[in-house]
Amino acid sequence: MTETVLVIGAGIGGLCTALSLAPTGRQITILERDQPPPSDDPDVVFLDWHRRGAGHVRQSHAFLARLRNIIKQHHPDLLEELKALGTRDLTFDMMLTEQQRELYEPLPEDADLTIITSRRTTLELAIRRYVEGLENVTIRSGFFVRKLTTQAGEGSVIEVCGVSGEENSEPVALSADIVIDASGKSGFLIQQLMDEGAAIAEESETAGILYFTRHYRLRPGQDEPSRTESPPASGDLGYIKFGVFPGDNGCFSVTISVPEVELELRKAIMNPDVFHAITLQLPGVEPWTNQARSEPRGKVHGMGDLHSRWRDMVVDNVPATRNYYPLGDTLVRTNPLYGRGCSFAAVSAEMLRETLEETSDATERQRIYHAKLRTELRPYYMNQRAQDRSAIKRAEAALTPGYRKSWRGKMVESFFEDGVRIALRSDVDLLRQAMRGFHMLEHPNKWLGKPANLGRVLWYWARGRKRNVAAYPPKLGPERDQMMLALNLDPKADMRQTSVEAELAA
Repeated sequence: MTETVLVIGAGIGGLCTALSLAPTGRQITILERDQPPPSDDPDVVFLDWHRRGAGHVRQSHAFLARLRNIIKQHHPDLLEELKALGTRDLTFDMMLTEQQRELYEPLPEDADLTIITSRRTTLELAIRRYVEGLENVTIRSGFFVRKLTTQAGEGSVIEVCGVSGEENSEPVALSADIVIDASGKSGFLIQQLMDEGAAIAEESETAGILYFTRHYRLRPGQDEPSRTESPPASGDLGYIKFGVFPGDNGCFSVTISVPEVELELRKAIMNPDVFHAITLQLPGVEPWTNQARSEPRGKVHGMGDLHSRWRDMVVDNVPATRNYYPLGDTLVRTNPLYGRGCSFAAVSAEMLRETLEETSDATERQRIYHAKLRTELRPYYMNQRAQDRSAIKRAEAALTPGYRKSWRGKMVESFFEDGVRIALRSDVDLLRQAMRGFHMLEHPNKWLGKPANLGRVLWYWARGRKRNVAAYPPKLGPERDQMMLALNLDPKADMRQTSVEAELAA
């Protein structure tokens, strides 16, 4: 008998679930609270598609190689549809420094290190149109799921057997063999299960950062700046991180992230004039956003409430639920710095497909899915959480008068700034291996854990700045005080500790 599947949410997570499960022959219904795209024109969709269920839809997005490779392997026609709508491929060779390009010899596996980049609305439009063409998938728009239908199972396990809600304001209840929760960051259904007593373990902490994005369009006759002749268009200045995301159809976006503790700057940056002024202070971004090259489009889109969060649906080998599978931001969230959210959802959907094919036992399915998540996603979650904690301390130190870094802190910073960074900007093979971790093709720290690779990093570090001078990037931007003054902001506004307190904190 063919299993029936309800997928809650038609964002990237829900659509990737349909892509993964459709080839298995199951009958899949996607329930989406928002209305369908208003047009097939990417520009109209960007301006007019209201996505209450995905408040971050106008933030910068990219599909890492792990997700692109899944699409390429299982749905190659979708890649062509994405390109037809104007999405872009950023290939491995585009990430090389000028110094590395002179020595670069392409390898076949470099093709697997390709990013898809575009406006998020265009990505969703292309995938949704493709999914709507799959014969065993139905998307029901205007369906707001308010509650899971549950019943008591064995012990404390809760059985999920359907959903209830409203479809275009009419009450509706649906049942299914499998319910997949891809409702995302704002989803609340998993909380219903916790309130009903489901033994779901959760850990959560702030990522310590907020994101601000503004979109731009190239002026007629203008091309994008050269990637090799301009300073890097992304970077980390401590008090801000920034990046340019090439988009579709002559568009691109700039995202600037600001630590939570930078109260003055994060308030000011919502002003479009202030945001634009910041871009002009960044040597790698100014070639994109100067008046001759492009024009800004619309307001600044902010995104807060960013937390690292991990939920375990199986604790001590005992599942909390049966027939219910959350994925994407519903289950695991990290700082979106490396764009892993969409890939997390897609990889989870692939692991769920494998799980459902391995066994029909509902309890065993929960255990297998849980184990796969722990193996595949947990290392990236932990890696990002550690980076967030370090960044929070760095941002607090920048606002602490008299703060003095410890000797150990200076050595760690030098190892990464003058060792790891320089090695990756010099050695093509090291970069290739590191990018495999970045793209979720292997453990994020595997490359540096290899003795030979660590030795090469230490060699670059030991050479010193003078001999490595060609590998250092140009200055990425002004110091914090200079930026604040350029924006007519008080650089001392958020200073919070005395020098004595700083000594104790160090």
